[in-house]
Amino acid sequence: MNRGRQSQWIGAFCIAVSAMMWGFDGVVLTPRLQALDLRLVVFLLHLIPFLLMQPFFFREYGHLDGFELRDWAVFLLIAAFGGAIGTMAIVKALFLVGFQQLSIVVLLQKLQPVFAILLARLLLREHPSRRFYLYAAIAILSTYFLTFGLHLPDLSHQASLIRAAGLALLAAISFGASTVFSKMILGRFSFHTANFYRFGFTALLMLPVVLIAGRLGAIVQVTRFQWSIFLLIAGTTGGASLFLYYFGLKRVTASLSTVCELCYPLSAMIFDYWINGRVLSLVQWLASGVLLTSILLISFDRRSAAA
Repeated sequence: MNRGRQSQWIGAFCIAVSAMMWGFDGVVLTPRLQALDLRLVVFLLHLIPFLLMQPFFFREYGHLDGFELRDWAVFLLIAAFGGAIGTMAIVKALFLVGFQQLSIVVLLQKLQPVFAILLARLLLREHPSRRFYLYAAIAILSTYFLTFGLHLPDLSHQASLIRAAGLALLAAISFGASTVFSKMILGRFSFHTANFYRFGFTALLMLPVVLIAGRLGAIVQVTRFQWSIFLLIAGTTGGASLFLYYFGLKRVTASLSTVCELCYPLSAMIFDYWINGRVLSLVQWLASGVLLTSILLISFDRRSAAA
């Protein structure tokens, strides 16, 4: 096996592992923090990894001297959408369903590429192909059947699921926006720098939110078990998985990365069944297949259009 092929296999493996870690996090780890205040959870999910990065990435502070006003603005937007808003939305969605239908929330978040491409058209003047709109419409339509099957929404019995679905879509929009803003900043800074400041700026944004809500004092109520979950997330599915993902992304094509990232929703469905005993209905399985296929077609179509 030549070095190029070996490097590609290593990269694909790293992306697949990081994606499976996100699936494990969404089903097993984050829902176990639901007894805590949402704002405090999101604050600690970013503060702890940022503190753990200090001994290894303290030289990143040297970039502050060269920051332009545009850099400050874009990093704050990345932190606001990809950190604060997106994370609060997806965590709240997971809290709302508890240990019920977690895989649906994870799958709905996979609409992120649709919103990223739409926002790229508005902000970066990128023009998707005409096929994109067809694929996007099919993907969005499939989310209805994924959430409700062949039934009409029942507000009396499905209120939490409907709210969770809406929040998962808000998370997809927010993470899509963060992807676009990250593209704007990666032309000037490495992914190490972008990741470092994303966690730091998000923790900085969430601090006044927690203070105004009067929830900072609740940190003393965090149990030993909950601290262990926070540290486990920080060391694996939080900061570490992102570095593993970017390490792999440097070694594979974007289209291959898209295939590897499907390990995220697929692993979430497996973990949801294995740990919580939850399984999708036949209609929901079909809808999830249509959704993931549409996302794949969007991603491959975008790469070919950009070539």
